[in-house]
Amino acid sequence: MIGVYGGTFNPVHFGHLRTALEVKDIFALQQLHLIPCKLPAHRRTPSVSAEMRLRMLQLAVDDAKNIIVDRRELEREGPSYMVDTLRSLRQEHERQSIILFIGNDAFNKIQSWYQWEQLFEYAHVVVMTRPGYILQEMGDFFNQRLIDEMDQLKEHPHGFLFFHDVTQLDISSTQIRHLVKQGNDPRFLLPDAVINYIKQHKLYQTNTGN
Repeated sequence: MIGVYGGTFNPVHFGHLRTALEVKDIFALQQLHLIPCKLPAHRRTPSVSAEMRLRMLQLAVDDAKNIIVDRRELEREGPSYMVDTLRSLRQEHERQSIILFIGNDAFNKIQSWYQWEQLFEYAHVVVMTRPGYILQEMGDFFNQRLIDEMDQLKEHPHGFLFFHDVTQLDISSTQIRHLVKQGNDPRFLLPDAVINYIKQHKLYQTNTGN
C-alpha cells in the first residue's frame, strides 16, 4: 500500500513526523509520500517558499525508511489540488492500494475541496483521529464507503473511508512560527536540523502571515 500525507509543512514538526511514522507502521505501507503543498487552495500562500518547506522536510526525514518527500505539487502550475495529486499517483501505481491520510478537521471541511468526490476514485481516505473520538453522523455518500476493518483497504485499490486513532501531539506550525518571531527557542518541537535551517535562512522572523 502507498500512503499520502500532504500539508504546507510550514515548518514540519514532531507532530507531523510522529503521525507519519505511526501510519507507516500501522498500515504496513510500502511507501509514505510526504507532499508539501505549493499553493494551498483554502488558505493564504505560505510566506516561506515551497522549495524551502520541501528542504526542511528532507532534512527532517533524512534517515527515515520508506518515507519519501514528494515534490510533485511543486511541479504543477496553479492551486495544489489533492485530486490532481492522487490522479498522478494512481497513474504510477495502477493496481496498488493508495491511502490519503487526513486529520479530522480536514475531513470536516472535505466537501469544500475541489472535486472532492473524485478523491475516492483514486484512493482510500483514512481520517486520523484522537483516541476516544466519537464518529458523527454523515451523509449517504460517506456511509456507503465507510468500513470498520483495516484489511479491506488492502483488498481494494481505492474507494473506502476509514477512521483510525493516532497519537496527536499538541504542536502546531503556527505556534513554532510565533516562537521564532518572538526570539524564543523552539527546541524539542521540531528536529534540530530544521531549526538550524530556519536560523541559517532567517525564516519566520517578520510579520508575513503563514
